Amino acid sequence: MARRSMFSSSSNPFMKEEAFQNSANSPLDAGFISAAGRMTVSGAVNKTYILFGLMMLTAVASYVFANPLFMFVGAIGGLIAALVASFKPHLSATVAPIYALLEGLFVGSITAYFAAATYSGIIFNAITLTLGVLFTMLFIYKTGVIKVTEKLRAGVVMATASIFIVYLLNWILSLFGINMPYLHQGGTMGIVISLVVIGVAAFNLLLDFDNFDKGEKYGAPAYMEWYCAMGLLITLVWLYIEMLKLLAKLSSRD
Repeated sequence: MARRSMFSSSSNPFMKEEAFQNSANSPLDAGFISAAGRMTVSGAVNKTYILFGLMMLTAVASYVFANPLFMFVGAIGGLIAALVASFKPHLSATVAPIYALLEGLFVGSITAYFAAATYSGIIFNAITLTLGVLFTMLFIYKTGVIKVTEKLRAGVVMATASIFIVYLLNWILSLFGINMPYLHQGGTMGIVISLVVIGVAAFNLLLDFDNFDKGEKYGAPAYMEWYCAMGLLITLVWLYIEMLKLLAKLSSRD
């Protein structure tokens, strides 16, 4: 599955602490802050629910009426929306809902593909595992078992960027009929690779949770709630797709 296919809208390294400090201190954002207030964790959580609901609307529709066009439009459109938000965070209130709707097209289509190509139980298992990882990482973050330090953040961003480069290279090679070995194949090595990628995606969740707290801590403008909610949704979509890939590889061994 060529990927931007599986990844590019999912990389999340643009969420840096400096983004919150700069947005809170920049005189250009003074109008946003005075008009709409400052970011809060509860506000970002509520925006996450809204984005998730929007994504589910188009995901269900594209799953029921599966079409390769939906996958293409969702993948490319979602990538463009993510890039716009990364460079223009103040547009997040508009871009984030658009991203959610577009990514729903991609998620629903890719889900239908896996459901048709593998055992039917794979979808339920992927959703369950994704939610399990989400709440496990939230517990780990809240209890301080793993603290988000600058070293951890830098390491996760580097690992995420490395995976993105590998996926991008594989996509380019696929245009010439070449696929990197093990990346999308079953077998022990393919499963290990999927587990490593899932681990990196899970650690990205810690960064997303920390972004919620830092946005409130630095008094970022309220539009950063949409920005952070979109970042969390990006990571969840990536994690879910990687779960689908892992379960498909495991199914192929049966």
